[in-house]
Amino acid sequence: MEATTVKKTTKKDYRKLILDGFKNHVLEHGSEPASVFKFAKDLKMKEEEFYTYFTSFESIKSAIWVSIYESTLEQMEAQEVFKEYSVREKFLSFLFTWIEELKKSRSYLLSLYQDKAKSFRSLPFDTKEFKARFKDFAGELILEGKETQEVASRPVVTERYDEALWLQVAFVFRYWLDDQSPRFEKTDAAIEKSVNLAFDLMGKSALDSFLDFAKFLYQTK
Repeated sequence: MEATTVKKTTKKDYRKLILDGFKNHVLEHGSEPASVFKFAKDLKMKEEEFYTYFTSFESIKSAIWVSIYESTLEQMEAQEVFKEYSVREKFLSFLFTWIEELKKSRSYLLSLYQDKAKSFRSLPFDTKEFKARFKDFAGELILEGKETQEVASRPVVTERYDEALWLQVAFVFRYWLDDQSPRFEKTDAAIEKSVNLAFDLMGKSALDSFLDFAKFLYQTK
């Protein structure tokens, strides 16, 4: 009986192919591809096939930011001790782990973002989806912080805490891009000092205690 052979075919992961191809192009040329048509041709794809996965180079850059964010959460939450952390420690863990993930793509990030706006208050537009996902994460931290009394509830201000934590993310990214210290030691110090300041400000302060006491005296007159 004649044996039959079955030819195995491996299905290409075109989404990954596009993401890797885009990063490699930026690394090799220091800029984005000239056009989707040329980029797809270099990848031996038809332009219409490209649009099955992404609508533009902006959407590719957005997907890369989200991928870094998701890898950060996976690395962080894989640690059993993470569940035992205080809210302050969880945010510190996020930033330290995020920087470790960013290091894997530092040359790519430097090529695209180093010479653009240096504002410590914002990140590029292509971080919009990353920002939305991060603010969900930050909202959970803030809610937990209220329950553990690490975060004080203040009218109006409390609703902006997630934005304040996002500004810290932007600050850390910009600081890290410019950091020339060995092993990025200055970035590590900036993370610790900025997070401690933020949670000191969000926590219950002497002013809060004074206002609570004044309110108590007024109500018990």
